[in-house]
Amino acid sequence: MIIRKLFKFENAHIVRNCTSRRCSRSIHGHSYKVEVKLESNYLDNGEMIYDFGLMKVTIKDLIDSFDHAITLWDKDDKEYIEYAKKFSERWIILPVNPSAEQFSRVFFLIIDRVLELMEFNNGEREVKVHSIVVHETDTGYAECFRDDAYNFEGMGEIKLIDIVFSNRIKEEWNDQTLWDKIIKGEKLISPKEV
Repeated sequence: MIIRKLFKFENAHIVRNCTSRRCSRSIHGHSYKVEVKLESNYLDNGEMIYDFGLMKVTIKDLIDSFDHAITLWDKDDKEYIEYAKKFSERWIILPVNPSAEQFSRVFFLIIDRVLELMEFNNGEREVKVHSIVVHETDTGYAECFRDDAYNFEGMGEIKLIDIVFSNRIKEEWNDQTLWDKIIKGEKLISPKEV
């Protein structure tokens, strides 16, 4: 069975090297919608795959990190990166170009890692990411499946350790050490009640 939770955020970026001149050479923003689709063949004690309320904790914090932020590609011009960081408290640096396709892969890998590290408290079993859909506009989206997320040869390698969140973003998380725990592989405890 598959369940879906929708998240929204506003974000600015430049997608270098793309065909569209406006997109590749000008900072611009989008009203993103992200569909997180989880799957399992088992139900928990509440006869759910994964309580939607649980997604409002860790997963929401991580996706909300991109709200009212600028997303930067670590291979972009260093002067531009430093300038953007200087004039924005909320920024994220990715090891891949911030296209809708790569956003969907980044979110897949982050949420997959969260679920891998999660210590569940209500009988949840074998909960996995089915796919991530990133709507960049009302008419265009990218959907990432497991094979896409881990296709480092064809779509570029994404190491979570190479993703950098500004201090301001981390300060707004429920757990300000969340990213360190994810990178180090520390267990994340699922709340008993939300």
